[in-house]
Amino acid sequence: MEQIIKQIFRTGIKTEASPQPDDALRREVHKINEQILHHVGRALAIRHVDAGSCNGCELEIHSLNNAYYNIEGLGMRFVASPRHADLLLVTGPVSRHMAEALKRTYDATPEPKLVVALGDCGCDGGIFGASYASCGGVSSVIPVDVAVPGCPPSPVAILQGILTAVSNQSKR
Repeated sequence: MEQIIKQIFRTGIKTEASPQPDDALRREVHKINEQILHHVGRALAIRHVDAGSCNGCELEIHSLNNAYYNIEGLGMRFVASPRHADLLLVTGPVSRHMAEALKRTYDATPEPKLVVALGDCGCDGGIFGASYASCGGVSSVIPVDVAVPGCPPSPVAILQGILTAVSNQSKR
């Protein structure tokens, strides 16, 4: 242990200088916050619904919360109840057992509500399509505002889909 401590003192601190703040990025974040505030008047509340996915899309959604993507810094947050949500983020082909639950979640979300279907499965049923166990894409059960293709879509694509839904809603 003593050798390690001596080596630490001999070596010193070896780190890079922190990057300088990017003014263009700061302006873009400010513009996104203003757009969200114009639409909902506060932070955008997102309710995620897994309608029968393989969890690939969920992994990408979870990465939106890490420090790199920092979705909360953009004025968006995930909520536990559809009654508090402004936007439903739906993943997976809608399984027959989840169709009623998805309809009820949609009905419980207050107006004006937005729906973003994620992944190839959420868009059109993906490799599962419509079958004895699957209703197909999200649009076969509830109305969809924006569909984000990909298997799974990247966090940037998910973020673009959410922002597209918000900007389309504010144009109405």
